[in-house]
Amino acid sequence: MGVPDQTGGILRVTTGASLISFSAVFVKLLDADPSISAFYRMIIGGVVLLGLTLAREKKLSLARRHFFFVAAGGLFLALDLALWHRSILYVGPGLATLLANFQVFFMAAAGLLFFKERVSWRVLGAVPLAVLGLYLIVGFQWKAFTPDYRFGILLGLIAALCYAGYLVFLRMARMISTSIFGTVTLATLSTAFFLALISLGGRESFAVAGLGNWGILVAYALVPQVVGWLLITSGIGRIEASKAGLILLLQPTLAFVWDVLFFKRPTTVVEIAGALLAFFAIYLGSTAGATGRGKGSKERGGRLSRTA
Repeated sequence: MGVPDQTGGILRVTTGASLISFSAVFVKLLDADPSISAFYRMIIGGVVLLGLTLAREKKLSLARRHFFFVAAGGLFLALDLALWHRSILYVGPGLATLLANFQVFFMAAAGLLFFKERVSWRVLGAVPLAVLGLYLIVGFQWKAFTPDYRFGILLGLIAALCYAGYLVFLRMARMISTSIFGTVTLATLSTAFFLALISLGGRESFAVAGLGNWGILVAYALVPQVVGWLLITSGIGRIEASKAGLILLLQPTLAFVWDVLFFKRPTTVVEIAGALLAFFAIYLGSTAGATGRGKGSKERGGRLSRTA
C-alpha cells in the first residue's frame, strides 16, 4: 500500500464521514413523518445506486439465498431508520447519532454468537467506558427529562441493535456475492419497501409539502446515501482499520457538533466529557480485530462505526 493510496483513501473516508454526519441534521430539518423521510431517502438513493450498479456491472445478482439475506438486512435497516429518525426528533441529532453508534457492541456480541469469533479485550474494556460515557450524558439528569426524551434515548439504543442486525445479514449476503454495489443496491431498495409498509401501518402520509422539503429530501438521499457511501467504500480498503475507525468517528462527533451549533443544544462540561468517553469507547470497539474460528470469520479487522 503506497503513500498516495493511503492519502487518497484517508481523504475519501474523511469526506464521506463528514457528509454522512449531516444525515441527522436533514432529518431534523424535514417537515415529514419520520418513516416517510427514511423511505424517500432509501428509494431515491436506491434508484441512483441501481443505475450506477447496472452501468458498472450490467446486472444484479438475484440468487435466492443472497436475496433472502439482503431482504432480511433491509428489514432490520428499515426498523433502524424508523426508530433512529424518531430518536432524532425526541433527543436531537447529536445524542441520537451517538446512541446509534453503539451498534459496534451489539456487533461484537453477534460475532461471538453467530460467527464464532472471540471478543477482543478492547471490546470488553470499551463496553464499561461506553456505559459510563452514556451515564455522564443522560444519567445525572434522568429524572428531569420528559417521558418523550427518555423514550427517544431508548429508541436510539434499539435502533443500534437493529443496525447490528442489518450488518449481520449484509455480511452473510457478502459471503455469497462479491458485488458490493449490487448487494448494497438491493439492500437499499429492500429497505425502502419495508419502510413503505411501516409507513402504511403507521398511517403516515407520503405527501411532502413544498419545494424546500423536497430539496432537503433529495439532498438527504444523495449526499449521505450515495456520495458519502461511495466515498467511504472506495477509500476504506486503502487504509488500516484503526485509521478508518478513527476517521469514521467524525460522523457521530460532527453530528453532535452540528446539534450544538445549528439547534442550540444545551451542553454541560460533564456531558461533553461523557460524549468524548463514549466516542473513545466506540473507537476501541469499532477497531478491535476479531479472531475467527469458523466460516463466518472471512471478514476480519474490526467493526467500523455506523455510516448511516
